Amino acid sequence: MKNKEQFLNVLIVAMSLATAWAIRGQFGHEQGAAWAGAIGGLALILVSKRKDWYQKMILVALASAVGWGAGGMISYGIVVGYGKADNFINAFYGLSMLFVIGALFGLLGGGLVGLVLQSTRINKVKWGSLFAEMVAGGLISYYFLVEQIGFKMTPPRSEAWAIILGAGLVMLWHMAREKQNAAIRVAIFSALGAGFGFAFGNFLQILGNVLEVQFNMWNVMEYSIGFFGGGAMAYGVFSSKWPEEDVKTENWLNKSSLFIIAIIIPLIVFRETLSYSRFVKYLTAYSNTDNLALYSTTMVAIVLFTMMILLFLRLKKDEYQKKDIAFFFFLYFLVYTFLSYMTKGLAVGHMEINHHLYLVNIGLIYLLIKRDKTAVFYRLTDRVTIKKWFIYFLTIIIFIALLSIIAINIHDEMGGAHDRFQLK
Repeated sequence: MKNKEQFLNVLIVAMSLATAWAIRGQFGHEQGAAWAGAIGGLALILVSKRKDWYQKMILVALASAVGWGAGGMISYGIVVGYGKADNFINAFYGLSMLFVIGALFGLLGGGLVGLVLQSTRINKVKWGSLFAEMVAGGLISYYFLVEQIGFKMTPPRSEAWAIILGAGLVMLWHMAREKQNAAIRVAIFSALGAGFGFAFGNFLQILGNVLEVQFNMWNVMEYSIGFFGGGAMAYGVFSSKWPEEDVKTENWLNKSSLFIIAIIIPLIVFRETLSYSRFVKYLTAYSNTDNLALYSTTMVAIVLFTMMILLFLRLKKDEYQKKDIAFFFFLYFLVYTFLSYMTKGLAVGHMEINHHLYLVNIGLIYLLIKRDKTAVFYRLTDRVTIKKWFIYFLTIIIFIALLSIIAINIHDEMGGAHDRFQLK
């Protein structure tokens, strides 16, 4: 990067996805990851200074939501436990598999964003055939690796990681076949960043627990994968050479994409986490549980409905400017944060410090964006540097091994630890 101003592009996206991914911890699964992914995609376009990309902002947000959200089907709770083991084999296995899981999140998240940016009127991405190939690749990968070979990463839990692996590999094959090198760069950088972030985040969680830090260290791990994954995705985008095309996205495509982001994803989050029955479970410790649950779910419904109306009113135009992206980004972000507060008992005045830090992060992001001094990269490339990426990969694995050695030497038996391999 030429100077420190260029670093702000990467930092803003990294902080945005990191904060959103930490908030995602209150919702989990695909829908929570999809909301967070959309926020990361919007941040990317907001700081890009590419007016031709402004018209693609909804498509980029949707691609990021689908890509990062798909990984939400992967079960990793027990893998985190492997990382807490008190012996090297299991600890290294745990951190390494978290690298793989994080890489799968980033691979699809960054890859689909890159494909949207690379798609032009003349050289359109064949989305129908691509997704058909990815679904087929995911199924083949799962049945070959899990059912036939019997390789299981997280027994007895779901092995859905194999589905994402197959889909991601097919996506890379499609990109290589179509010579979409810039998209490949984003996918690989995102994979390396998110993978490193997840493994490193687990180490930070272990360290915090050992030091008895009075903080939600699971949230720290989530912030880590979002920060390094988002930053790597941003670096991949801003350092790559992209086609320029000042063509408006078709209105029906924007509207249908907005429908998924502004209505479908929030409604799934509402059903799975914020419905009346869910709030009853959250608030069982209080005498007036039913009234509190009704109040909470009503407030959430009002906020979500208001957000939907505002987004459709603001984005009904045919051409978008930077202020439209900022409106979408901050509204979507703040509503997500408000929902997170509600899940922890805002209705009864219960608030946790990590939620306040979400607001601090959003405030810092706002101030950085307001400076309007973010700069683009000047040395752009679309080269696929496999040798260099392999060196990065080896460096990360060696670093993970060192973290594993440190981890097993700073604690004995730890709560939540698991052994994948039984040692005599």
